[in-house]
Amino acid sequence: MIERKSITVTVNGVSYERSVEPRLLLSDFLRQELGLTGTHVGCEHGVCGACTIILNGDSIRACLMLAVQADRAMVETVEGLSSIHKLSALQQAFHQHHALQCGYCTPGMLMTIRDLMRKYPLATDEEIREGLSGNLCRCTGYEHIVRAVRALVEQARSTS
Repeated sequence: MIERKSITVTVNGVSYERSVEPRLLLSDFLRQELGLTGTHVGCEHGVCGACTIILNGDSIRACLMLAVQADRAMVETVEGLSSIHKLSALQQAFHQHHALQCGYCTPGMLMTIRDLMRKYPLATDEEIREGLSGNLCRCTGYEHIVRAVRALVEQARSTS
């Protein structure tokens, strides 16, 4: 029998205490233990970016981290971006600029962009593309995603 470990994690502002197996991935913890299925699992090798979340202020791949490593951490997932009644500005920009198709990569893209916008000016399309280079999308060709981010960055600049 595998000994379970007790962890406390704050996810989208809500504190959770759970007993987990030490080998449980953070992505599986979010999906299975907390029911937050917006964190998608694609490659399980950290390559595709579908499982990107924000942990203590930095975007990370949830499929590469164990849940026990997130003990006492602050986690942000795509579910924390908005409410059921109102999309975030980032989600609105994706909608307005048709920046998604199948939607599988979208949660990881949104969380990566959230982190990028907090840390970098994203002054050019090249900077946006470089920032998103760790997130794979097989549907969009990225052009609409870049447009959405550019519009959001320009909107943020005009209001500050």
